[in-house]
Amino acid sequence: MEKPVFDFAMNSTRRHFLSRLSLGLGSAALGSLLVPDIFGKGGDEGGSGLIPGQPHFAPKAKRVIYLFQNGAPSQFELFDHKPLLNKMFGQDLPESVRGGQRLTGMTANQKNFPLAGSIFNFARYGASGAEISELLPYTSRIVDDICIIKSMHTDAINHDPALTFFQTGAQVGNRPSMGSWLSYGLGSENQNLPGFCVLLSRGLGNGQGVYSKLWTNGFLDSVHQGVQFSSGENPVLYLGDPEGMDRAERRRMLDKLAALNQGTYDEFGDPEIMAKIQQYEMAYRMQTAVPEVADMSKEPESVVKMYGPDCLVPGTYAANCLLARKLSEQGVRFVQLYHQGWDGHAALPKEIRGQCLDVDQASAALVTDLKQRGLLDETLVIWGGEFGRTNYCQGAFTQDNYGRDHHPRAFTIWMAGGGVKPGLVYGETDDFGYNIVSNPVHVHDLHATILNQLGLDHEKLTFKHQGRRYRLTDVSGKLVKGIIA
Repeated sequence: MEKPVFDFAMNSTRRHFLSRLSLGLGSAALGSLLVPDIFGKGGDEGGSGLIPGQPHFAPKAKRVIYLFQNGAPSQFELFDHKPLLNKMFGQDLPESVRGGQRLTGMTANQKNFPLAGSIFNFARYGASGAEISELLPYTSRIVDDICIIKSMHTDAINHDPALTFFQTGAQVGNRPSMGSWLSYGLGSENQNLPGFCVLLSRGLGNGQGVYSKLWTNGFLDSVHQGVQFSSGENPVLYLGDPEGMDRAERRRMLDKLAALNQGTYDEFGDPEIMAKIQQYEMAYRMQTAVPEVADMSKEPESVVKMYGPDCLVPGTYAANCLLARKLSEQGVRFVQLYHQGWDGHAALPKEIRGQCLDVDQASAALVTDLKQRGLLDETLVIWGGEFGRTNYCQGAFTQDNYGRDHHPRAFTIWMAGGGVKPGLVYGETDDFGYNIVSNPVHVHDLHATILNQLGLDHEKLTFKHQGRRYRLTDVSGKLVKGIIA
């Protein structure tokens, strides 16, 4: 007769508990303290994630900082200068250019698609002669350190699926995010900090929401989920000791809890139980590590000047960029920033000015700071949104007040460091900025290339779930060899 499921709980006597105690501490809780790498790396294919993982080949980068501009920045106002749109201002987009391509519900009923050129000036910078908008004076100074990709395209035309697609490789939710895949495949370099951290900020422009499914572990073990930092007094919520409990008592409580969890794991073999033990131990170590890394008071005046005064205001984009550098410097594998406010359906010229004031200086400062510290070569920095903006106006407009709808067919992002070619402009769009004419880069291609720079073959980094082997790039993706140094 099989033992009932509740048999272990019913027979957990004092003697049974004490006999399990040393086993639990030795194999789990203390193990993670005495042997730091025991839980530090990624996992076997479809397994528990406890077997140390290694890159498939020599990596060019060790970690990633992703500066996600949530809401979709307009490439026409920032990077993809199209003088023809100014010459044809107000004229209808030729049907031969649009080609019956998909529209959103916001412009599907428009009878006309009046072209709108940018009101902002562009100039050429750097050895590459890249054209950068006057809205980005700081970015123009680092143009020889970044790779501008003008030929990105995606499958999704609305924010939620497009944002989810960029973060997880799928338009539906509950798939592991990119940071979780990297944590699974490579683990963390610092046992006192999570391998995957999430930072949020919001600008003054029209915002789109962000939500925890974007940094979920999905079907991977929960140790790979992103840890969200807060802008309040406590960077990570609920990290402190409970009221009335000192550090020694906290340690004793965790030891006993680990022993109980270990006993349950021995009985039922659920790998998620081991993940819980790891999370408790990580939280204990983070109590010291997080306040230290989040402390900006020791940053020299030169660094504050570089990022701008907002870097001392928790929760701002500038503060999060500086915190991202500090976390990356301490070995955090993947730092994900989300900055909301780029959804320019109306009053775009006014809103985009404010957004650029928020992000331009700090984004450029991050690249410069990493370079000065000798960290840029091993840190891959990515800047961009979930899709682009249309070359035609949405709704009523004037020459200096217009809005743009969603455009998944062609848009711009930039990358820096991590073995990516600096000072390169890659890909090209047509004179209308509507279609790609050379070197298209799909989201799956971008994911494959990011994994490649960290020494991972995107076709081999898989996890078996419900009978199928999943990967970040699904069944697609190819390396963008033209941007790899």
